[in-house]
Amino acid sequence: MPEIKTFHPPKTGAQIAHRIVPADSRFQRPTIKGKFLYVGDEKWSLRGVTYGTFRPQGPRQEEYSPDRAEADFALMAANGINAVRTYTVPPRWLLDSALRHGLRVMVGLPWEQHVAFLDEFDRPTQIEKRLRSGVAGCAGHPALLCYSIGNEIPAPIVRWHGPARVERYLERLYLAAREEDPGALVTYVNYPTTEYLQLPFLDLVCFNVYLESQTALDAYLARLQNIAGERPLIMAEIGLDSRRNGEENQARTLDWQIRTTFAAGCAGAFIFSWTDEWHRGGYEIEDWDFGLTTRERKPKQALAAVGKAFAEIPFPPDLPWPMISVVVCSYNGAGTIRDCFEGLLRLDYPSFEVIVVDDGSTDETAAITKEFGFQLIRTENRGLASARNTGLAAAQGEIVAYIDDDAYPDPHWLTYLASTFMRTTHVGVGGPNLPPPGDGPIAECVANAPGGPVHVLLSDQEAEHIPGCNMAFRKSALLEVGGCDPQFRAAGDDVDLCWRLQQRGGTLGFSPAAMVWHHRRNSVVRYWKQQQGYGKAEALLARKWPEKYNAAGHLTWAGRLYGRGWTAPLGRWRARIYHGTWGSAPFQSLYEPHPTTLASLPLMPEWFFLIFFLGGLSLLSPLWSPLRAAIPLFLLAVGIPILQAWLSAGRALFHGAPRGATRLKLRTITASLHLMQPLARLIGRLRHGLSPWRRPDDGGSQVGKEAGGRDGWLLPFRRKAVSWSETWKSAESRLGALEAALKESGATPHLRCGGDFDRWDLELRGGLLGTARLQMVIEEHGGGRQLVRYRLQPGIRSEGGILLILALLLSAAAAGDGAWIPAGLFGAATLFLFWRTIREWGRGLSAFLAAIERTEEERCSR
Repeated sequence: MPEIKTFHPPKTGAQIAHRIVPADSRFQRPTIKGKFLYVGDEKWSLRGVTYGTFRPQGPRQEEYSPDRAEADFALMAANGINAVRTYTVPPRWLLDSALRHGLRVMVGLPWEQHVAFLDEFDRPTQIEKRLRSGVAGCAGHPALLCYSIGNEIPAPIVRWHGPARVERYLERLYLAAREEDPGALVTYVNYPTTEYLQLPFLDLVCFNVYLESQTALDAYLARLQNIAGERPLIMAEIGLDSRRNGEENQARTLDWQIRTTFAAGCAGAFIFSWTDEWHRGGYEIEDWDFGLTTRERKPKQALAAVGKAFAEIPFPPDLPWPMISVVVCSYNGAGTIRDCFEGLLRLDYPSFEVIVVDDGSTDETAAITKEFGFQLIRTENRGLASARNTGLAAAQGEIVAYIDDDAYPDPHWLTYLASTFMRTTHVGVGGPNLPPPGDGPIAECVANAPGGPVHVLLSDQEAEHIPGCNMAFRKSALLEVGGCDPQFRAAGDDVDLCWRLQQRGGTLGFSPAAMVWHHRRNSVVRYWKQQQGYGKAEALLARKWPEKYNAAGHLTWAGRLYGRGWTAPLGRWRARIYHGTWGSAPFQSLYEPHPTTLASLPLMPEWFFLIFFLGGLSLLSPLWSPLRAAIPLFLLAVGIPILQAWLSAGRALFHGAPRGATRLKLRTITASLHLMQPLARLIGRLRHGLSPWRRPDDGGSQVGKEAGGRDGWLLPFRRKAVSWSETWKSAESRLGALEAALKESGATPHLRCGGDFDRWDLELRGGLLGTARLQMVIEEHGGGRQLVRYRLQPGIRSEGGILLILALLLSAAAAGDGAWIPAGLFGAATLFLFWRTIREWGRGLSAFLAAIERTEEERCSR
């Protein structure tokens, strides 16, 4: 064991580097890499116990006994424990003792958090001074794990002050601790009753959780992982009282609590507590026995159970792990693929293969692959989806995991994916993708901008969508749906694949610990091109999945989107906290209502249409003075997205960026990206036909011609159709067949079924302005014979009607004032809108008649 010097506390954090020289340089401080802790280049799992608080030995004496601590630490180390949590600031000799036994210490910084600490003028300052003194006393010690700036501020106190004030004060304490010990990790230990506290500045997310049901703990850990986001999650207290539950039950419970915690992807856990000895508030607590040892330090059954569980985390080694085929598809990815391959070599998984599909690269991708010895398949350039299918065809594993060539995995990536497959029936599983540090300031800004690959969750454990850079599927499920759709050459294939799997009844899972690092674009130009490409993918998806898109051409997700970079709509202050009656709820959560349509409008790419429209009116104002009213509206339309972008950029996380001019520059770039992204998406969508005025691409143009129309279009008059049937069918069956025919023809971007209060049965929106509606009635003629009558009539959407009337009124008003140029422009707009309405009416009617004829042909053929 290395010789350890007793270090004396430096006066300030700035002196640490000069005065602290660890006797063993290998005992480095842990660092954070994504959702896990590392020591150097090695992943480090926190296996800890809480220690104290104990009764002081006498007046002005410490609560810790050197001899007792030395013996305790030796027994801890012998049972696989590598961390200790204290609730008070330990003396330096205790840190030295911990270091001798290979233990790291989470130092609690106590203060009077159980009182209304913000109500007294001087108390917050005095708390901060004592906290700085405590940090300075431990600063720089190699045994230090992290500081805890608080532990479970009571829910009534948070409710009394309001969460925003408490959050700001905790950030103040965090910054004070970092000033005293700049290289240290800092956390706050929360608990379920105040889980709603928003503390994004913390380095670690720590919770005290006592749940005696394995199912309940597993579900709550999934929730906490989504609260933690990209940061490590640590259980700061788990345990069971042996006095009430018995020592055997305590051992059994701690075993599954530890295994469940690490299987859920937590970076560590502290068992409460090392010993039954517990002193609090001036009293010895004698009616609880949470310890792994008795008050006399006699080991309980729980100590051996904990040691065994800690030795087998995150999973027992004897599990029947499935064979996994890792597929890497690349097109000119030589710039990043080496990182990907090195990460794959570091995977800690017993049975996997790596298949690299070179999709017609012209760079060094193939040569680099040969260096690493992975299976290489070279094809001509056919696009991403085709390359993924090539990898699928060559895969030998029962699970196929896809990772992009600009991403690299965490060592336990496959382990967590496989574990989720083994304990669920999900056909696909994904995990988070985090931006790696060190990619440069532009990449940092892009990571905080919208439009990145995100996962969509229906619940804390079930996904609606998993992004292609980190997704895995059962091979049998992929083969059943025919793999990826080759029409998606660069993006959108993952969305389409998830939808097709779910369409067949499959479900998707999410594992927060199945993490990959994914490089973001490191230039504004590349980011712009990427977002345009995503716009194209949206257009392709809208053609294939019209029912997934609303009338404006926007995808409607059933789940919630997770990830950095979202532009927040104004009005998010309406989020509410569920406190329970009189603040009594044991689990108090933050509920954020879905933004209203009005609040969401400025986030849509089509908001730029409004800006251009109001800008055009403003330019015409010198020709007609009433149009000056458009100028403030134009400024408001421009100002709202700018304000949203700036506020959203203010929530950005810039790792290691100092406060001041540098952070302001990064925030400005990020805000600019928030403004650029919807415009780039809009351009990509418009270029490939996804627009609010798009028309159904119906397959009934020939029918329309036969009915007297032209090019799938009919004169927009009210029409009727009849059909005689010798076979009885219900109205629901006939309308269902008609609906299916419309979907098969592709004429359904805006198909809707009538509601409980509607007289019509089906409505087909021909575009932005016109609609066509169908009503059906069945005459019963006995013997199962039926006469089916259809009524088709055109209509106009409210949005189109408003635009038409507005353009007409502006034209008339301008003409009345003698402003002939504006009058002519508005008149031309009126004529154009009227012509569009007539065309959309006719296309909708034509599509309905074509569908009716198709269903009749199918019925007769049977």
